[in-house]
Amino acid sequence: MKKKKKDHQFLAERIVQLVGGTGNIENVIHCVTRLRFYLKDESLADTEAIEELEGVMGVAQAGGQYQIIVGPAVDDIYKTLSPFLSTADDGLPEESPEDHSDDKGLDKIGRAVNNFIGIITGSVMPIINILAAAGIIKGLLAVLTSTNLITDSGTAYLIINAMADAVFYFLPVLVGFNAAKRLDGNPLLTAVIGGLIIHPTILEAANDGMNIFTMGGFDFPFVTYTYSIFPMILAAWFVKKMEDWLKGWVSAYIQAIFIPIVIIGTVGALTLVITGPILVGFSTLLADGLQALLSLNAPLFGGVINAFYQLLVVFGLHWGIIPVYVNDFATLGYSYFSAIISMTIVGQGGAALAVAVKSKKKNIKELGYAGAFSAFCGITEPAIYGINLRFRRPFICASIGSAVGGVLTGIFSINMWSIIGSLIGLPSFIDPENGITANFWYAILVTAITLFVSFGLTYVWGYSDKMEMRQKKNKPKNPAKANITG
Repeated sequence: MKKKKKDHQFLAERIVQLVGGTGNIENVIHCVTRLRFYLKDESLADTEAIEELEGVMGVAQAGGQYQIIVGPAVDDIYKTLSPFLSTADDGLPEESPEDHSDDKGLDKIGRAVNNFIGIITGSVMPIINILAAAGIIKGLLAVLTSTNLITDSGTAYLIINAMADAVFYFLPVLVGFNAAKRLDGNPLLTAVIGGLIIHPTILEAANDGMNIFTMGGFDFPFVTYTYSIFPMILAAWFVKKMEDWLKGWVSAYIQAIFIPIVIIGTVGALTLVITGPILVGFSTLLADGLQALLSLNAPLFGGVINAFYQLLVVFGLHWGIIPVYVNDFATLGYSYFSAIISMTIVGQGGAALAVAVKSKKKNIKELGYAGAFSAFCGITEPAIYGINLRFRRPFICASIGSAVGGVLTGIFSINMWSIIGSLIGLPSFIDPENGITANFWYAILVTAITLFVSFGLTYVWGYSDKMEMRQKKNKPKNPAKANITG
């Protein structure tokens, strides 16, 4: 354990140095396998030196983020990294890259879009694993009730159902807290707004169809906000802006009491009356629009999406899509879109497994089995960066197998009730209300076919021990970059 902590400490120190020091870091968040840096000047980062670090699988630059892939240990590395950032140098030269006054209009729009998506992602990513776990618990609960091991009126059902529902019920609080952290706002005050909009009396009024008030023939109804995402992201922004503004003129002697009163009253009322209902309506339209798109030609849609989806993962652009199907779960309680994408994870795992089985080289076998195991647990980066992309052909075979899986998922209209996919996520295909149905068996069938196609193509055509793994370039390190500490 001490050695792991020491390794993480060294890796964190080197990463901070090689991205340009603390003074070059605006912010950093993480997802399941990546540290996602927002850098003031990406040219200061020594990408080749970072890629050579033990524990780093690769680097991707996309969506305004400098992404360092470190695998499942990302949370431990992030926690080790955080103390370095707390001493970041806030002072910047006059000609800092932060000065965008001469940017062209399109650059400003692009940067604004990247920042917007980054805020959404930073609000959702930290709870993705918890959402996935809760979804699997719901699936297992459905199995327990459908097999009469427990009854839906018993104490065990009550407790397990509460475990599964808690994260969804309190989603506005969690999303608001994360959004405030991402915006450098006030997480606790924002969480209070989340607690307000899911207060039992508010939910009861919404369920009874009550209106807050009526004006000029327009009704302003109470809305159910459990499972919602977007209203709290906007609320976090309002809290941040209003708190900064109030601190500029309210006396320091009364700030501690006065500011929370004003913000809770103002942002709470604004969310309940205007922005909340509008954004809940937008969320529903987004989910319904995706459902309509899938209904046009689900097999074609599934095949095309799955053929190229893992390319988005390579470039780190899939992070912009994740909130779309998270919104499906939050709004509808299920997602056909997520079911389609799940097969791409299986495809990458199948290709890595084929390499491991076929190879006689010990190091390749180890990488292949590790990548396959990780993919079957829902994370593809170790398979992609450790094996498939470095030999190229396995990645192509995995994409073909994934496309086949996407087509079949569309043909059988396979649905999914939790965000986690691949083999570990098979319980996600169990209907929480009806238990094990044909949907579950179709999911197992298509998962098996996807795995078989990816494995078979890779074993026959995609790999042989005569192939050379693409190596990282070994160029002289830049000492000036390697020793910047901000």
